[in-house]
Parts: sequence; C-alpha cells; structure tokens
Amino acid sequence: MALAAEFVLADAALHDLKGFDCGKVSLNDYLGRFAVRNSSLGLSRTWVLTEQIKHGKQPIAAYFTLASSTVVRNELPKQNKSIPAYPVPVVLLARLAVSVNFQGQQLGAKTLVQALRTAFELTERGLPALGVVLDVLDDAALRFYQHMGMFMPLTDQPKRLFVPMGTIRQLA
Repeated sequence: MALAAEFVLADAALHDLKGFDCGKVSLNDYLGRFAVRNSSLGLSRTWVLTEQIKHGKQPIAAYFTLASSTVVRNELPKQNKSIPAYPVPVVLLARLAVSVNFQGQQLGAKTLVQALRTAFELTERGLPALGVVLDVLDDAALRFYQHMGMFMPLTDQPKRLFVPMGTIRQLA
C-alpha cells in the first residue's frame, strides 16, 4: 500500500485512529482515545502518516506526538553553567509508533527524523526549547533510539533520553 507524502495532524474525521495497531496496547490506545482530545485541550499535538486509500478513513502507518516540557540543569547530560538552575523548556517526544504492517521497513527511523524536524521547526517559529526529551517504553525501543546514535541519557535513568537542538539542527 502506498503511503501519503507527508505527516499531517491527526483528525478523527479523516483518519482511522482506532484501527491503528503497533503491537503495543498503550500506544494504540493513546492514538485511538486520547490524541485528538489532548490536541483540542492544547496538551500535545499528534502527527500521522497515512496509507493512501480511495474511500473511507485513512489507515495510519505511523505517528508521533509532541508536547512541551521542562528539565533542570542538573538533569542535562552536559552541565552547562550558562543554563539557569530553574526549569528550562524542552520538547517532549511523548509517543512514536509504527503499524505492525510497516515495521521492519525503516519507517520508524523516518518517523523519528520527522518528529525531530518538527520539533526543530517549532523552535525556529518561536517555541523555545533546549532540545528533545523522551521516555523510552521498553528495551526494544531503547535499542532503536541507541542505534540512531544521537541520544544520550538525560538522567541516571537509561530510558530517559535527550538530544540537543543543535544536533537536531543538523538533520533539518
């Protein structure tokens, strides 16, 4: 099945959000039950990549969700004394998932790069952020992010990762 040319904001009227299956119940439930609601509340935004079909709601091949968050200086991998000790803004990569129908086809990497580019574009348009933070769901996801080679542990918790906006700038 052919995929759409770009990621777009999730829309329950156009996209089959409830039919998405990535093999992880929590990620499926989020897209089907909370993504659009959280967007309308101003809590986060979810972008989807759809399969192209002629009729009906478009199936989702992959999605990612971004939100605003903060971190404090002593949580950052490299202690930068010019950063204030109070919480500073970051973009939270809250969710990222690929449909079981498209796993193993490099769509996860494409989705991650698009999520990071979107975070960078938001900062370029005025949303201040020092970098992107994410909380890894499981060991398989941790291996995926480690394989990408740009993430570093944010704290002493190996499943809380960070990538500075300067690194992301090189992708854009």
